Amino acid sequence: VIAPLAREHGIDHMIAAVILGGIFQIVLGALGVARLMRFVPRSVMVGFVNALAILIFMAQVPELRDVPWAVYPLVGGGLALMILFPRITKAVPAPLVSIVILTALTIGAGIAVPTVGDKGALPSALPTLGVPDIPFTLDTLALIAPYALALALVGLMESLMTAKLVDDITDTRSGKTRESIGQGIANVVTGFFGGMGGCAMIGQTMINVKNGARTRLSTFLAGVFLMILCIVFGPIVSDIPMAALVAVMVLVSFGTFDWHSVAPATLKRMPIGETTVMIVTVAAVVATHNLAIGVIVGSLTAMVIFARRVAHLANVSAVTDPEGGHAVYAVTGELFFASSNDLVYQFDYAGDPDHVVIDLTDAHIWDASSVAALDAVTTKYAARGKTVEIIGLNEPSARMHNTLSGELAGSH
Repeated sequence: VIAPLAREHGIDHMIAAVILGGIFQIVLGALGVARLMRFVPRSVMVGFVNALAILIFMAQVPELRDVPWAVYPLVGGGLALMILFPRITKAVPAPLVSIVILTALTIGAGIAVPTVGDKGALPSALPTLGVPDIPFTLDTLALIAPYALALALVGLMESLMTAKLVDDITDTRSGKTRESIGQGIANVVTGFFGGMGGCAMIGQTMINVKNGARTRLSTFLAGVFLMILCIVFGPIVSDIPMAALVAVMVLVSFGTFDWHSVAPATLKRMPIGETTVMIVTVAAVVATHNLAIGVIVGSLTAMVIFARRVAHLANVSAVTDPEGGHAVYAVTGELFFASSNDLVYQFDYAGDPDHVVIDLTDAHIWDASSVAALDAVTTKYAARGKTVEIIGLNEPSARMHNTLSGELAGSH
């Protein structure tokens, strides 16, 4: 999200965008944007997780191309260690054991393979407080605001999806609004120290949770250890072979992927719409490398499929009147913009007697479109000199009908 801005306008503009993005997150959190997560369907969640697993795996592939042959047995050895070591003890995280052993082996045996140090120099001092050197004008604001908003939305979306996933794994409930505001504050502070901004990282989170982490202390200590590793043990960290980290992330990707969701037995039972939403979410994320776009596209697809499915929930059936003096129609189901579209065409305007009763006892009116549809039915009968009586409205439906009926001329 932030790379194009840094490339085209420099680091100071990037830092300003991070600070503004943090402010946006605080505002969005305070406005309750976290509550929108309830509208993200489970199929999108599954697609999000699976897409993330694929992205994590794809990110490791370049580290396995055009490398010395020794990289492959090191990756294989790292995977074997992480799979087998937990059977001995879970007191020490298996990924940490794997990294230490592979690093000791490559240094001790003098095996020449790509290392962390080959990727760039690690920081050797703590960051200093500073203000971005940019012109404080409306033009600058117009330039950085779109990046800041995108950064805020991607950060919140990934964090809230990760929080939801952790809630499911740990059977706990986290404060999503607090998470959103807290992340915004953290990004504002980070910006003033020259940071590039951040959000919850599902890969690291899965490692953390699967190794037994259950409190905020684990996250705090992860940051402390990272700082110590960079500043105090930088030279040692630089000697860690990339193969060790690739092995960890490959295992993370396999652990993150929801294999049950693609099992033939699951796919056979799952409605085709749910499977389609999951596939669309995965495809959008993998194609764009943007989790936010995948979640949005997946949610929109789910909404379209849901709307198509419920559009036929309203049924109209003619009920025989024993005295034959009037026609009675029973309407059942949920009346809203999608389901009320066909309502107008389900009455016999020409053949019905002068008095028509529409019974809505087993129906519910949700929006103005439904009121407009009922008005259209009444108008069509009135044009033929016939009267319509609507009965059986529940209290919310009656309130909406009484408020809007006759006021929507032309809207149907």
